[in-house]
Amino acid sequence: MSGFFGAISRKQCVAEVFYGTDYHSHLGTRRGGLVFYNPEDGFQRAIHNLENSYFRTKFEPDLKDFKGNSGLGIISDTDPQPILFNSHLGRFAIVTVSRINNIAALEKDFLGRKKHFTQNFEGNVNPTEIVANLICEEDDFVSGIMNVHEKIRGSCSLLILTPDRIIAARDKLGRTPLAIAKKDGACAVASETTSFPNTGYETEYFAGPGEVVEITPDGYRTIKPAGDRMQVCAFLWVYYGYPTSYYENINVEECRYRCGASLARKDTVDADFVSGIPDSGIGHAIGFSNEKCIPYKRAYTKYTPTWPRSFLPSEQATRDLVAKMKLIPNKSIINGQSIIFCDDSIVRGTQLRDTARDLRAAGAREVHMRIACPPLSFSCDFLNFSQSRSSLELATLKAVNQLEGTIRNMDLYSSPDSDQYQDMVKKIAENLGIDSLVYQHIDDMIEAIGLPAEKVCTHCWDNSSYY
Repeated sequence: MSGFFGAISRKQCVAEVFYGTDYHSHLGTRRGGLVFYNPEDGFQRAIHNLENSYFRTKFEPDLKDFKGNSGLGIISDTDPQPILFNSHLGRFAIVTVSRINNIAALEKDFLGRKKHFTQNFEGNVNPTEIVANLICEEDDFVSGIMNVHEKIRGSCSLLILTPDRIIAARDKLGRTPLAIAKKDGACAVASETTSFPNTGYETEYFAGPGEVVEITPDGYRTIKPAGDRMQVCAFLWVYYGYPTSYYENINVEECRYRCGASLARKDTVDADFVSGIPDSGIGHAIGFSNEKCIPYKRAYTKYTPTWPRSFLPSEQATRDLVAKMKLIPNKSIINGQSIIFCDDSIVRGTQLRDTARDLRAAGAREVHMRIACPPLSFSCDFLNFSQSRSSLELATLKAVNQLEGTIRNMDLYSSPDSDQYQDMVKKIAENLGIDSLVYQHIDDMIEAIGLPAEKVCTHCWDNSSYY
């Protein structure tokens, strides 16, 4: 997904930008970047690959070379950032959390007008450079950001660092978050409110969809008001978000408790205990356990000394190895037991199939999976969730293809009241090697989040799309 952090202060802020950015490491796995500004040196920047290491490890040696009262950091699941730009708007640095589906058309348009690009990303134009060029088509930053929101198909939230301020803009429909915090003599902006407490900030404001905010050490002000329509990603609460974070002032962990409780209220299986797939499945499992009044136990423990997070290398074999090695089953707890396992979602089902196999090997009598969201039937068009996977790799479409020999009318398979839905879920359970499988109903998930349904993006489940 990616996430960013920015701060501007009356004092040096290198350390807090460094640590604030690090608190976004669960959102991105490929690249990190930092940029600072001071009048003597101008903009100072570093970008590192994170696929074989961690943000702090890669950037700690750079800290001695940085100084400045303002800076930005980015954990990126896509392109190398930040980008430095010199334009008629002045010198600035920019970071983005974006998914640009029409990037090829935008590149062709720019090249057709004799524009050029300097940044490369996997043999193509860098998406953040596309955004910067769209901004520079206009006469001021606000108009430029509105141009971005108008022309891209997908989503884009961004931060701009100039010599005297930070400009923060949330995605046009608010698909990704943007929060602002303050402390004495400084302001910060971030994707994750988790980044604020230990860097000394107090969350003050959640920007609305399409809102643009100007931030200085003395405070912040809206320079373009929010739009009326929002489509915030439901996966922020169900999967992406860190447990202590808030989006739209709704806490992630409490939402997961409500998701688990909702599943439990409709469950009829008599199990010995409930467990969660670390990390995001744990909150859902605790909610299930509390509501169902059966014990919560850790059937799996994550080995944190060397596997603290699930980074995603480009090779599938390495991803599978990471998934296997980081979780250790506890045979003493598992042997002879009927277990309900909670998890956030099933994408391809590869990891859950391996989990079920390991549980059987450890002596589990029954394995029942409970999933905190509905079946994923459509690839995400707005974030980078499942971006590299073809749609046929989704566990749902694989099951439908097995049942029918083709993929057709997924609307029927997306309705929990249909026979086709029930057949699909049974086939997924069979493919995973589990005794039963229950998915959350979409209405119950929305209720657990606590926002009006029309404000939440549910494209992955019902193919609804808004631009």
